[in-house]
Amino acid sequence: MTASRTIGRLASLALLLLGAFAILLPFIWMLSLSVKPQDEIFSATFQLIPSRLEWQNYVKALTETDVPRYLLNGVIVTAGILFFQILFAVPCAFALTHRTFKGRTALFGLVLAALLVPFHVTAIPVFLGFAQLGILNSYWALILPFVPTAFGIFLFRQFLSQIPADLFDAARVDGLSETAIVWRIAFPLAMPAATAFAIFSVTAHWNDLFWPLISTTDPDLATPPRGILFFRDEESGDDVGPLMAAATLITAPLVIAFLLAQRKFTQGLATRGLKG
Repeated sequence: MTASRTIGRLASLALLLLGAFAILLPFIWMLSLSVKPQDEIFSATFQLIPSRLEWQNYVKALTETDVPRYLLNGVIVTAGILFFQILFAVPCAFALTHRTFKGRTALFGLVLAALLVPFHVTAIPVFLGFAQLGILNSYWALILPFVPTAFGIFLFRQFLSQIPADLFDAARVDGLSETAIVWRIAFPLAMPAATAFAIFSVTAHWNDLFWPLISTTDPDLATPPRGILFFRDEESGDDVGPLMAAATLITAPLVIAFLLAQRKFTQGLATRGLKG
């Protein structure tokens, strides 16, 4: 029995390592190309590790293009989206969980139904509305469409439903307002769910190309994926080293953020964040 368990665990580990390698291979190749000299990039022989490190590719990416501006825009847009999403999703989730009112079940059903509607379905009406308001080509055009988040309301609602209502009743007896209960008690307790949601939100909107591509034309407002397109157009796809260096710089913040928040992210999903 022990031997069979050991073999099973080794087989599972081998499959996990194989899957991880398949997923990481494009990123490893991107990193390799970002430090390769130009003559080795188009070499006929496969060589993962370059003979010499060409750090000039990163210098070109940072100095000859607006990659720092693209990164700054990405931070502004993703931080703005996350701030307003949490600002509205947490009180909504709290009301759906710990407040009693007519139509609460039906309202939660609409939230679940909204999870089935992709953003692309509403993109054209939103675009036309923003055109009428005159807010295209602005940070608001990049942020506002994603403020209502059905997934955020669902995630926080599922997490808050595990917190005993007696805790909030005691806070009311102590004289706290509903707003104070939400932000001083409910939100700190839901921090694992908030961390998990932040990872999902930042990753989705940092990598989003569809909406920035149609809502902005100003290069100064380009988010990282949109900026890569400007970079490609400028370099005509020939200077691959700096292009891969720029892609690495744009990918690195997400990897670092996930590694820093990995523990709370796992806790938010694996403990109570998605329980019914």
